[in-house]
Parts: sequence; C-alpha cells; structure tokens
Amino acid sequence: MRDLNYQLKLLCKHSHEGSFETRVGRERQLSAIANQLHDLGFRQLKATSLKQKHVKALVEHWLEQKLSPGTIKNRMSCLRWWAEKVNKRAVVAGSNDFYGVPDRQFVSEQSKAKDLAEGQLAQVRDEHVRMSLRLQQAFGLRREEALKIQPRWADRGKYLHLKASWTKGGRERTVPIRNTEQRALLEQSKQLAGLGSLIPGGRQYIEQLRIYERHTANAGLSKMHGLRHAYAQQRYQELTGWPSPHTGGPTREQMTEAQRQSDQEARLTISAEIGHRREQITAVYLGR
Repeated sequence: MRDLNYQLKLLCKHSHEGSFETRVGRERQLSAIANQLHDLGFRQLKATSLKQKHVKALVEHWLEQKLSPGTIKNRMSCLRWWAEKVNKRAVVAGSNDFYGVPDRQFVSEQSKAKDLAEGQLAQVRDEHVRMSLRLQQAFGLRREEALKIQPRWADRGKYLHLKASWTKGGRERTVPIRNTEQRALLEQSKQLAGLGSLIPGGRQYIEQLRIYERHTANAGLSKMHGLRHAYAQQRYQELTGWPSPHTGGPTREQMTEAQRQSDQEARLTISAEIGHRREQITAVYLGR
C-alpha cells in the first residue's frame, strides 16, 4: 500500500465523525482520490503533502470525466475533511464555484417513491430486518437509523428521538408519531428489541447490515431508500392538503400565493423530519 493511501486510511480510522456509513464512504472516496493522484503523476505523496495544485488537478480530471455535480461535490467534501485533518484547510477553496463546479440539480424528473407490499415483506425471513423495513416506511428513516434505533429509548410519546450516533452527519433529530398505526408498530418494535436496538445481541452493526442486504435481495427488494421518498410525499399531502408535484399535484408555477406559502412551510418541516438541513433537497423527494 502506498504511503498516501495508508496515511489516509489511518486518518479515517481515528475519526469518529458521522455515521458508520458516512465514515466507510469517506474512506473509500479518499482511497480512490489517492489512486487518482498517483495516476495523474503525483508520486511519493504523504497525507501532509496536499497542495492547491493537487486539488486543481483532481477537479479538472473529474470535470473532464463529466461526473455529476453531486458526485464532484461529495468528493470535494472529502478533500476538505482531509485538508482540515492535516491543518491545511486553506489548500481547498471554501466555494466549489472557485473550481468551476456547476450547481447540483435537485429536481428529479420522476418520483423514486417505493411501497412495501405485505407479500414482499413476508419474504424477508429475518424478523429484525422486517421490523427495520417497516420503520423505514412508517417514519422515513434511513437504513442505518432503522437498524441502530433503540425503540424503547427513542419513544418520547409524541415523537421519536434519534441519537446523533444513529444518523447521517451525526445530527440528532425528532420524527413525529402521528397516528395509531405508527404507535402500534413502535410498540411491536419495542417488544422485539427489548432494551436494545434492532441489531440482535451478539451482532455488530456491519453484520446486521450484511444480513439486511442479503434478506432484502432474496426477497426481490432493492432501492429501499425509496421508502423515504414515499414518506415525504405522504407528509406533504398531510401538511398541505394536496399531492406533491411528483404525485400529480400542482407545480410551484401553478400554485396561488397562499399555496406557495403552505408548500414552503411543508417542505421545511419534511426536510427536518427526514434529516436534511436544506429545503431545496425536498425537490428530489417531492418534485418542484
């Protein structure tokens, strides 16, 4: 293993920022970046060798590859993390505009919402995985959150409280418990998990993640992130009284001023419930 790859691996190993999947993704991205720097002719680098010329060469390479703005911006986040860890924050410009990275397009052309049919769910043999899937659907949880959640601890009566250690980016949040179906499901999950999480005793998170992946694949289930899209669309209709643009509702251009105000308020609420900081990300889930 080259010095740079090894040293970046150590930086990642000693960092506990973000969720498990965030940390794994960051390590993979940085390993790939180290390999790209080597292929671009930068040899014998160490983690502390990072310079502006390296960042510039990488971004030019990514733009030539015609990677999506979102992909490039994710890689830029990894570069900024690396620069910060070796006390070279100034090496990477604070704005992606500096490098000519185009704006990310948040509006998707079609809905990515997925339903979870009882027949499909019945084919998932692991009861803890089944429960995690049902919680994803009912509360719009991410996969990692639905595995790590400790239902008895999270239940605060009128809402679920999600620990920072369960969530993407380490941002704790709350999700409302709005109806009797959610309450009944939560009570079932508490019985199954006892005082712990939906990772059975004796298993590590990574083991349960692999079991989740295997059982959902065997049941013909994929892209279960779409359950969050369905949750967002359901919440939008509850909050506004009409369907989201992705489910046949009016676009922003077609709304009255009063509807636009309701639309904005609903998007801010939904963004917070599904764990995003920006309202504009809701365009991916709801359309615009």
